[in-house]
Amino acid sequence: MNWFKQTLANVAGTQEPEYGPSAMQSVAVQAQSVPFTELSKDDLRWKALESTGIRTTCQFNSKIFNHEGPFKHLWCSDSLNNYGFDEEQYCFYADNLAVELNSNGTSFTIKSAVSEDSIVNITLTRAAPGFQIGKDGTSYFGTDPSHPWGSMRHVFWPRCDVEGSIITKEKKYDMRGRAMFVHALQGMKPHHAAARWNFINCQTPTYSAVMMEFTTPASYGNTVVNVSALAKDDEIISAGASSSAKHTATNKDSENDWPEPKSVSFEWNGKTRDGRPVVAHVTGSLGPRLDRVDVLAHIPGFVKTIVGGVVGTKPFIYQYCPTDRLRLKIKIGDIEAEEEGILFSEATFIS
Repeated sequence: MNWFKQTLANVAGTQEPEYGPSAMQSVAVQAQSVPFTELSKDDLRWKALESTGIRTTCQFNSKIFNHEGPFKHLWCSDSLNNYGFDEEQYCFYADNLAVELNSNGTSFTIKSAVSEDSIVNITLTRAAPGFQIGKDGTSYFGTDPSHPWGSMRHVFWPRCDVEGSIITKEKKYDMRGRAMFVHALQGMKPHHAAARWNFINCQTPTYSAVMMEFTTPASYGNTVVNVSALAKDDEIISAGASSSAKHTATNKDSENDWPEPKSVSFEWNGKTRDGRPVVAHVTGSLGPRLDRVDVLAHIPGFVKTIVGGVVGTKPFIYQYCPTDRLRLKIKIGDIEAEEEGILFSEATFIS
Protein backbone atom coordinates (compact mmCIF):
# COMPACT_ATOMS: atom_id res chain seq x y z
CA MET A 1 0.00 0.00 0.00
CA ASN A 2 2.86 2.38 0.75
CA TRP A 3 4.25 1.82 -2.73
CA PHE A 4 0.84 2.52 -4.25
CA LYS A 5 0.33 5.64 -2.09
CA GLN A 6 3.80 6.96 -2.95
CA THR A 7 3.31 6.38 -6.67
CA LEU A 8 -0.05 8.15 -6.55
CA ALA A 9 1.44 10.98 -4.50
CA ASN A 10 4.28 11.49 -6.97
CA VAL A 11 1.90 11.70 -9.92
CA ALA A 12 -1.18 13.38 -8.48
CA GLY A 13 0.22 15.25 -5.49
CA THR A 14 -1.92 13.45 -2.92
CA GLN A 15 -0.83 12.95 0.68
CA GLU A 16 2.22 10.76 1.26
CA PRO A 17 2.56 7.83 3.68
CA GLU A 18 4.34 8.53 6.97
CA TYR A 19 7.92 7.37 6.48
CA GLY A 20 9.32 9.05 9.58
CA PRO A 21 12.42 11.23 10.08
CA SER A 22 14.78 8.57 8.71
CA ALA A 23 13.44 9.33 5.21
CA MET A 24 14.77 12.89 5.51
CA GLN A 25 18.48 13.57 5.02
CA SER A 26 18.73 17.12 6.34
CA VAL A 27 21.49 19.44 5.17
CA ALA A 28 22.20 19.83 8.90
CA VAL A 29 23.96 16.45 8.75
CA GLN A 30 26.42 17.86 6.21
CA ALA A 31 26.87 20.93 8.43
CA GLN A 32 28.21 18.80 11.28
CA SER A 33 31.46 18.33 9.37
CA VAL A 34 31.29 21.25 6.91
CA PRO A 35 29.23 24.16 8.34
CA PHE A 36 29.23 25.98 5.01
CA THR A 37 31.11 26.48 1.78
CA GLU A 38 31.49 29.68 -0.19
CA LEU A 39 29.77 29.70 -3.55
CA SER A 40 31.60 29.46 -6.83
CA LYS A 41 30.12 30.54 -10.13
CA ASP A 42 29.32 26.91 -10.93
CA ASP A 43 27.08 26.72 -7.84
CA LEU A 44 24.78 29.29 -9.47
CA ARG A 45 23.89 27.28 -12.57
CA TRP A 46 20.18 26.83 -13.27
CA LYS A 47 18.79 23.31 -13.20
CA ALA A 48 15.81 21.87 -15.03
CA LEU A 49 14.36 19.16 -12.81
CA GLU A 50 12.21 16.32 -14.08
CA SER A 51 10.51 15.67 -10.73
CA THR A 52 8.22 18.67 -10.48
CA GLY A 53 5.07 17.22 -12.02
CA ILE A 54 2.86 16.96 -15.03
CA ARG A 55 4.20 19.80 -17.18
CA THR A 56 6.55 22.76 -16.95
CA THR A 57 5.44 26.37 -16.63
CA CYS A 58 7.49 29.49 -15.97
CA GLN A 59 6.38 32.67 -14.18
CA PHE A 60 8.05 35.99 -13.51
CA ASN A 61 6.89 37.61 -10.28
CA SER A 62 7.53 41.04 -8.86
CA LYS A 63 6.02 42.71 -5.82
CA ILE A 64 6.18 46.28 -4.58
CA PHE A 65 5.04 46.99 -1.02
CA ASN A 66 3.39 50.37 -0.59
CA HIS A 67 4.16 51.69 2.91
CA GLU A 68 2.37 54.99 2.43
CA GLY A 69 -1.29 55.51 3.28
CA PRO A 70 -3.71 52.62 2.92
CA PHE A 71 -1.73 49.56 1.87
CA LYS A 72 -2.11 48.81 -1.81
CA HIS A 73 0.65 46.51 -2.94
CA LEU A 74 1.48 45.75 -6.56
CA TRP A 75 2.03 42.08 -7.30
CA CYS A 76 2.60 41.05 -10.91
CA SER A 77 2.76 37.37 -11.81
CA ASP A 78 3.07 36.65 -15.50
CA SER A 79 3.48 33.50 -17.56
CA LEU A 80 6.60 33.32 -19.72
CA ASN A 81 6.87 32.14 -23.31
CA ASN A 82 9.80 30.74 -25.28
CA TYR A 83 11.89 30.33 -22.16
CA GLY A 84 15.24 28.61 -21.79
CA PHE A 85 18.83 28.79 -20.57
CA ASP A 86 22.08 29.74 -22.20
CA GLU A 87 24.42 26.88 -23.09
CA GLU A 88 26.24 26.88 -19.73
CA GLN A 89 23.00 27.47 -17.79
CA TYR A 90 24.17 30.60 -16.02
CA CYS A 91 21.50 32.80 -17.61
CA PHE A 92 17.76 32.49 -18.21
CA TYR A 93 15.81 34.03 -21.07
CA ALA A 94 12.20 34.32 -22.24
CA ASP A 95 10.22 36.68 -24.40
CA ASN A 96 10.79 40.19 -22.94
CA LEU A 97 12.89 38.81 -20.06
CA ALA A 98 16.57 38.24 -19.27
CA VAL A 99 18.18 37.11 -16.01
CA GLU A 100 21.94 37.21 -16.56
CA LEU A 101 24.91 36.33 -14.37
CA ASN A 102 28.03 38.31 -15.27
CA SER A 103 31.24 36.65 -16.45
CA ASN A 104 32.97 36.54 -13.05
CA GLY A 105 29.85 35.41 -11.18
CA THR A 106 29.49 38.46 -8.94
CA SER A 107 26.30 40.14 -10.14
CA PHE A 108 22.88 39.37 -11.60
CA THR A 109 21.02 41.68 -13.94
CA ILE A 110 17.25 41.24 -14.20
CA LYS A 111 15.42 42.92 -17.05
CA SER A 112 11.72 42.35 -17.62
CA ALA A 113 9.13 43.98 -19.82
CA VAL A 114 6.76 41.04 -19.46
CA SER A 115 4.18 43.23 -17.72
CA GLU A 116 3.43 46.86 -18.51
CA ASP A 117 2.48 47.23 -14.84
CA SER A 118 6.02 46.43 -13.67
CA ILE A 119 9.01 47.06 -15.93
CA VAL A 120 12.09 45.80 -14.11
CA ASN A 121 15.73 46.73 -14.70
CA ILE A 122 17.88 46.00 -11.66
CA THR A 123 21.39 44.73 -10.95
CA LEU A 124 22.38 42.94 -7.74
CA THR A 125 26.10 42.91 -6.98
CA ARG A 126 27.54 40.65 -4.32
CA ALA A 127 29.10 42.57 -1.40
CA ALA A 128 29.91 39.61 0.89
CA PRO A 129 30.67 36.08 -0.35
CA GLY A 130 27.83 33.73 -1.18
CA PHE A 131 27.34 30.55 0.83
CA GLN A 132 25.66 27.18 0.96
CA ILE A 133 25.29 25.01 4.03
CA GLY A 134 27.41 21.87 4.00
CA LYS A 135 28.87 20.82 0.68
CA ASP A 136 25.88 21.38 -1.60
CA GLY A 137 23.22 23.24 0.42
CA THR A 138 20.70 20.45 -0.19
CA SER A 139 18.37 18.35 1.96
CA TYR A 140 17.22 15.07 0.43
CA PHE A 141 13.97 13.12 0.78
CA GLY A 142 13.51 9.37 0.38
CA THR A 143 13.84 6.05 2.16
CA ASP A 144 16.99 5.18 0.18
CA PRO A 145 19.62 7.92 0.75
CA SER A 146 21.53 6.85 -2.36
CA HIS A 147 18.43 7.36 -4.54
CA PRO A 148 16.42 10.28 -3.12
CA TRP A 149 13.07 11.06 -4.69
CA GLY A 150 13.03 14.71 -3.66
CA SER A 151 15.27 17.58 -2.59
CA MET A 152 15.39 21.12 -1.22
CA ARG A 153 18.31 23.46 -1.96
CA HIS A 154 18.98 27.05 -0.91
CA VAL A 155 22.10 29.09 -1.64
CA PHE A 156 22.51 32.76 -0.74
CA TRP A 157 24.28 36.00 -1.33
CA PRO A 158 23.39 37.43 2.10
CA ARG A 159 24.65 40.98 1.49
CA CYS A 160 24.36 42.69 -1.89
CA ASP A 161 24.24 46.16 -3.40
CA VAL A 162 21.35 46.82 -5.74
CA GLU A 163 20.73 49.55 -8.28
CA GLY A 164 18.25 50.14 -11.04
CA SER A 165 14.53 50.75 -11.24
CA ILE A 166 11.05 49.31 -11.39
CA ILE A 167 8.64 51.37 -13.47
CA THR A 168 4.90 51.06 -12.85
CA LYS A 169 2.01 52.95 -14.40
CA GLU A 170 2.01 55.27 -11.38
CA LYS A 171 5.71 56.00 -10.80
CA LYS A 172 9.34 55.02 -11.21
CA TYR A 173 10.94 53.37 -8.16
CA ASP A 174 14.66 53.90 -7.56
CA MET A 175 15.95 50.55 -6.31
CA ARG A 176 19.37 51.72 -5.09
CA GLY A 177 20.19 50.18 -1.71
CA ARG A 178 20.83 46.88 0.07
CA ALA A 179 19.63 43.49 -1.16
CA MET A 180 19.75 39.76 -0.49
CA PHE A 181 19.79 37.10 -3.21
CA VAL A 182 18.61 33.52 -2.80
CA HIS A 183 18.59 30.72 -5.33
CA ALA A 184 15.99 28.20 -4.12
CA LEU A 185 15.40 24.88 -5.82
CA GLN A 186 12.45 22.81 -4.62
CA GLY A 187 12.81 19.37 -6.14
CA MET A 188 9.42 18.00 -5.11
CA LYS A 189 5.83 19.13 -4.64
CA PRO A 190 5.67 21.98 -2.11
CA HIS A 191 3.13 20.39 0.24
CA HIS A 192 5.24 17.21 0.33
CA ALA A 193 8.42 19.10 1.18
CA ALA A 194 7.19 21.36 3.97
CA ALA A 195 4.21 22.02 6.22
CA ARG A 196 5.44 25.48 7.22
CA TRP A 197 8.25 27.97 6.60
CA ASN A 198 10.00 30.91 8.22
CA PHE A 199 12.11 33.31 6.20
CA ILE A 200 14.10 36.21 7.69
CA ASN A 201 16.18 38.92 6.04
CA CYS A 202 17.64 41.56 8.39
CA GLN A 203 19.89 44.28 6.98
CA THR A 204 21.70 46.84 9.16
CA PRO A 205 24.39 49.34 8.09
CA THR A 206 27.16 46.88 9.02
CA TYR A 207 25.57 43.44 9.24
CA SER A 208 23.31 41.12 7.27
CA ALA A 209 21.44 38.27 8.97
CA VAL A 210 19.50 35.77 6.85
CA MET A 211 17.62 32.64 7.82
CA MET A 212 15.44 30.05 6.11
CA GLU A 213 13.63 27.42 8.17
CA PHE A 214 11.13 24.79 7.10
CA THR A 215 9.32 22.00 8.91
CA THR A 216 8.49 18.85 6.97
CA PRO A 217 5.02 17.26 7.05
CA ALA A 218 4.43 14.23 9.26
CA SER A 219 5.46 12.10 6.25
CA TYR A 220 9.06 12.97 7.17
CA GLY A 221 8.71 13.20 10.93
CA ASN A 222 7.98 16.94 11.25
CA THR A 223 11.71 17.51 10.83
CA VAL A 224 12.91 21.12 11.24
CA VAL A 225 15.64 22.31 8.86
CA ASN A 226 17.19 25.72 9.49
CA VAL A 227 19.92 27.36 7.40
CA SER A 228 21.31 30.76 8.29
CA ALA A 229 24.25 33.12 8.09
CA LEU A 230 25.65 36.37 9.45
CA ALA A 231 27.71 38.64 7.22
CA LYS A 232 29.61 41.83 8.00
CA ASP A 233 30.67 44.25 5.28
CA ASP A 234 32.55 42.01 2.82
CA GLU A 235 32.87 38.77 4.82
CA ILE A 236 30.78 35.93 6.20
CA ILE A 237 31.07 35.82 9.97
CA SER A 238 29.39 32.43 10.37
CA ALA A 239 26.89 30.17 8.64
CA GLY A 240 25.36 26.84 9.56
CA ALA A 241 22.25 24.84 10.44
CA SER A 242 21.83 25.46 14.19
CA SER A 243 19.78 28.67 14.38
CA SER A 244 16.10 29.01 15.28
CA ALA A 245 12.95 31.00 14.47
CA LYS A 246 10.22 31.19 17.11
CA HIS A 247 6.82 32.89 17.18
CA THR A 248 6.54 34.11 20.77
CA ALA A 249 2.99 35.48 20.36
CA THR A 250 0.32 34.53 17.83
CA ASN A 251 -3.32 35.27 16.98
CA LYS A 252 -5.64 32.78 15.35
CA ASP A 253 -6.54 34.04 11.90
CA SER A 254 -10.33 34.05 11.75
CA GLU A 255 -10.33 33.42 8.00
CA ASN A 256 -8.24 30.24 7.91
CA ASP A 257 -7.38 29.27 11.52
CA TRP A 258 -3.61 29.63 11.06
CA PRO A 259 -1.67 30.99 14.08
CA GLU A 260 -0.60 34.33 12.65
CA PRO A 261 2.65 35.47 14.34
CA LYS A 262 2.61 38.76 16.24
CA SER A 263 5.97 38.69 18.09
CA VAL A 264 9.11 36.74 17.25
CA SER A 265 12.48 35.64 18.51
CA PHE A 266 15.07 34.88 15.85
CA GLU A 267 18.41 33.51 17.01
CA TRP A 268 21.58 32.84 15.02
CA ASN A 269 24.18 30.43 16.43
CA GLY A 270 27.50 29.54 14.88
CA LYS A 271 31.26 29.90 14.94
CA THR A 272 33.77 32.04 13.11
CA ARG A 273 36.36 30.37 10.93
CA ASP A 274 38.84 30.59 13.81
CA GLY A 275 36.41 28.91 16.23
CA ARG A 276 34.98 31.86 18.20
CA PRO A 277 31.31 31.44 19.18
CA VAL A 278 28.80 33.70 17.44
CA VAL A 279 25.31 34.49 18.75
CA ALA A 280 22.86 37.04 17.39
CA HIS A 281 19.24 37.91 18.20
CA VAL A 282 16.33 39.83 16.77
CA THR A 283 13.30 39.91 19.08
CA GLY A 284 10.14 41.97 19.34
CA SER A 285 6.78 42.77 17.84
CA LEU A 286 6.23 42.37 14.11
CA GLY A 287 3.57 45.07 14.12
CA PRO A 288 0.78 45.06 11.53
CA ARG A 289 1.39 42.59 8.75
CA LEU A 290 2.34 43.88 5.34
CA ASP A 291 0.28 41.29 3.53
CA ARG A 292 -1.40 37.92 3.75
CA VAL A 293 -1.02 35.97 0.53
CA ASP A 294 -3.47 33.26 -0.45
CA VAL A 295 -1.05 31.14 -2.46
CA LEU A 296 -3.74 29.20 -4.32
CA ALA A 297 -4.99 32.46 -5.80
CA HIS A 298 -1.63 33.11 -7.48
CA ILE A 299 -0.60 29.81 -9.06
CA PRO A 300 -1.50 28.16 -12.39
CA GLY A 301 -4.90 26.49 -12.48
CA PHE A 302 -3.70 22.92 -12.90
CA VAL A 303 -1.35 23.28 -9.89
CA LYS A 304 -4.20 24.76 -7.86
CA THR A 305 -6.31 21.69 -8.65
CA ILE A 306 -3.59 19.34 -7.41
CA VAL A 307 -2.64 21.22 -4.24
CA GLY A 308 -6.16 22.31 -3.34
CA GLY A 309 -7.39 18.73 -3.52
CA VAL A 310 -5.08 17.50 -0.75
CA VAL A 311 -6.86 17.39 2.59
CA GLY A 312 -5.53 19.96 5.07
CA THR A 313 -3.56 21.94 2.48
CA LYS A 314 -4.37 25.66 2.51
CA PRO A 315 -1.17 27.64 1.91
CA PHE A 316 -0.94 31.22 3.17
CA ILE A 317 2.07 33.53 3.49
CA TYR A 318 2.18 36.25 6.16
CA GLN A 319 4.63 39.04 5.36
CA TYR A 320 6.08 41.65 7.74
CA CYS A 321 8.40 44.64 7.81
CA PRO A 322 8.09 46.33 11.23
CA THR A 323 7.86 50.11 11.07
CA ASP A 324 9.25 50.22 14.61
CA ARG A 325 12.75 49.12 13.63
CA LEU A 326 14.03 46.07 15.50
CA ARG A 327 17.64 45.76 16.63
CA LEU A 328 20.14 43.07 15.72
CA LYS A 329 22.22 42.17 18.78
CA ILE A 330 25.36 40.22 18.00
CA LYS A 331 28.21 38.77 20.03
CA ILE A 332 31.38 37.47 18.37
CA GLY A 333 33.62 35.91 20.98
CA ASP A 334 33.86 38.64 23.64
CA ILE A 335 32.91 41.48 21.29
CA GLU A 336 29.32 42.73 21.40
CA ALA A 337 27.53 45.00 18.93
CA GLU A 338 24.00 46.21 18.34
CA GLU A 339 22.48 47.92 15.31
CA GLU A 340 19.02 48.93 14.20
CA GLY A 341 18.02 47.62 10.82
CA ILE A 342 15.29 46.76 8.37
CA LEU A 343 13.67 43.36 8.90
CA PHE A 344 11.61 41.55 6.28
CA SER A 345 10.11 38.25 7.35
CA GLU A 346 7.65 35.69 6.10
CA ALA A 347 5.73 32.96 7.92
CA THR A 348 4.17 30.42 5.59
CA PHE A 349 1.65 27.77 6.60
CA ILE A 350 0.82 25.00 4.14
CA SER A 351 -0.65 21.98 5.90
